[in-house]
Amino acid sequence: MLSAVATPAFELPPGLASQGHVLRRETDDDIPFLLTLYASTREQELAPLSWSAEQKHAFLASQFQAQRRHYRSYFADCAFDILTCRGVAFGRLYLDARPSCLHIVDIALMPEWRGKGVGTAVLTALQEAGRASGKAVDIFVEKFNPALRLYRRLGFTDLADHGVYLEMEWQPPRDQLKTA
Repeated sequence: MLSAVATPAFELPPGLASQGHVLRRETDDDIPFLLTLYASTREQELAPLSWSAEQKHAFLASQFQAQRRHYRSYFADCAFDILTCRGVAFGRLYLDARPSCLHIVDIALMPEWRGKGVGTAVLTALQEAGRASGKAVDIFVEKFNPALRLYRRLGFTDLADHGVYLEMEWQPPRDQLKTA
């Protein structure tokens, strides 16, 4: 069973909420969806391989389980949440609220939801939450991830090159920090 750790103070923006979008706690019942979502993020990478569909599925299931174990071992206080619209799961947001930043452990949307503004709305809401709390927002992004353009467009900058991944950060502009 998943941990009952409290979700960080983050809410979807009103524009998404008014369209029926909800961010809810992940449960074990979500695992089949999460495997499908994970596989969708790796399809392009595996496409050139001559493996059978069964071999690709076995590989992806193994990698998904390894990632899942890693996230739960290294991000024990993370909010593991599912993005839904009118009750249908379409993505995940794993957010680790740290003292100095909101660390996006993972964000992923099903292919049919990509490029429709949902990811942008979630990321800008995270930036607003960062601005309100005086925290940076950071993430590790694979260098070949098409969303890299989105992060750069939203003002994320490269902090470090970690081989396959870029560590990126968005800092709230000092003149836009909200005070309590």
